[in-house]
Amino acid sequence: MIPPLGGWPADDDSRPVLIGVTGPIGCGKSTVAAILGEIGGTIIDADDLAREATAAGSPTLPGIRARFGDGVFDAAGDLDRSALAAVVFADADALADLERIVHPRVRELVEQGLDRAARDQVPFAVIEAIKLVEGGLADRCDEVWIVDCSRTTQRERLAGRGARPDDIDRRLATQGDDLAARLAAQLDGRVPVRRLSTEGTPAETRDLVENALADALDRPTGR
Repeated sequence: MIPPLGGWPADDDSRPVLIGVTGPIGCGKSTVAAILGEIGGTIIDADDLAREATAAGSPTLPGIRARFGDGVFDAAGDLDRSALAAVVFADADALADLERIVHPRVRELVEQGLDRAARDQVPFAVIEAIKLVEGGLADRCDEVWIVDCSRTTQRERLAGRGARPDDIDRRLATQGDDLAARLAAQLDGRVPVRRLSTEGTPAETRDLVENALADALDRPTGR
């Protein structure tokens, strides 16, 4: 198992409750996290941190260049994210290699965010991450929320963001079928899991999130 995040002991009742939010692409992870942020939680977005971890000057860039070559960098030497995405979303092994390069730096940045949340004494903190389970962060959470929706809704939402049909097909194929169920199975009872459907109206989704949070905050931490 990946070691605990620094400065975030699981048996410390004084720390904020830690909720992990994950789920298939286009199903509303960011919506759920945004609601939690409005309620008063500290939100740590692993996707934003992954962009930070691959920004100019990042220590991950030499490893990315060594694995993927100059073709995923622009003339200025910055990472060409579109070029890299075209490679990794078409090759599962390439995606796994990229994650091995980037995830350690992302974890460092997550640790920093959790340390700040503990110092600020917020009531709860949230890690939003599409790779929450696979990246080892789920095991440090008090609960994992898996946000899900129908495949039809996924496609509609991704198309609404401007994604082309072939790009949607590629991204959904990369994640595979029944991802929410597979994520829950991977945790195998180690962490309490909630399944949240975002098929309803925005108001219904907000009610769902608020009720889930009230229940989560009522649980003792430390499992």
